[in-house]
Amino acid sequence: MTSDPYQLFPGKHFISTVLEALETKTAMSGELARRYLQRAAMAGIIIGLLYVAHYGVVAAFDTVVVGGSSLRELGRLAGALTFGWALVFIYYSKSELLTSNMMVVSIGAYYRRTSWAKALRLLGLCFLGNFLGGLLIAALVRFSTLTDGATFTEMQASVDHKLEFITAGAGGWGDLFVRAVLCNFAINLAMLLIYNGLIKDDLTKSLVMIIAVFIFAFLGLEHSVANTVLFTVVGLQDGIHLGLAGANVAIALLGNFIGGGLLIGLYYAYANDDARYLRKRSTHS
Repeated sequence: MTSDPYQLFPGKHFISTVLEALETKTAMSGELARRYLQRAAMAGIIIGLLYVAHYGVVAAFDTVVVGGSSLRELGRLAGALTFGWALVFIYYSKSELLTSNMMVVSIGAYYRRTSWAKALRLLGLCFLGNFLGGLLIAALVRFSTLTDGATFTEMQASVDHKLEFITAGAGGWGDLFVRAVLCNFAINLAMLLIYNGLIKDDLTKSLVMIIAVFIFAFLGLEHSVANTVLFTVVGLQDGIHLGLAGANVAIALLGNFIGGGLLIGLYYAYANDDARYLRKRSTHS
């Protein structure tokens, strides 16, 4: 058996890349908090704009009737692919998204590169920035005709469906939780592939991110930031039950953290902990 831990732990590049990113994020969220909020707000703006486009695409296909049936299902495919570009835009604009940062801070906490107090501060600032960016899009949309007609009907129906998870009781809460876990698992699985250094070209990186978001959008998985932005857009135009919306986001946040922070972040942090392996070897030698 080889004694080289870098051959035994092939994800070391992924871990080192994430820890380098964490140092930058931690420094910005501390000394440059306003700049960090700006980067997080841009992610919220991108999600808001692309999410509105997603519903617009679904609504447009739904109005097309062929052979007595609408092209709604084709529209769901096209809408999910449209929204899939959101993560690409966020990544290449170096914006800050809460859900991918859940993975980053979990790995950092495991390797003691940050404390959980600092990690929660970073996540809190990121969520605030994401919300503010979404709020800006919601305000702009409120004073435009972008979501008039069928597009807003689609958005309202989506909000009603998401709030029904809460009113359905424990069964609905569990359904929402599972969807949130799988959502951020898919998102951070994509980020794992981006950060591990094996994919060299930008086209393949983009396709990985598009497919990850497509999976969550098409299957109806639950993303805490996307839900927050959607609730804000619809709430400013037609009102919304704040208690139900808040409960949805809270459960989605927990599920997202488990999916991205635990099932990807801590899972791969432990799997690539060569220091623990070397300590065991020295103990038994």
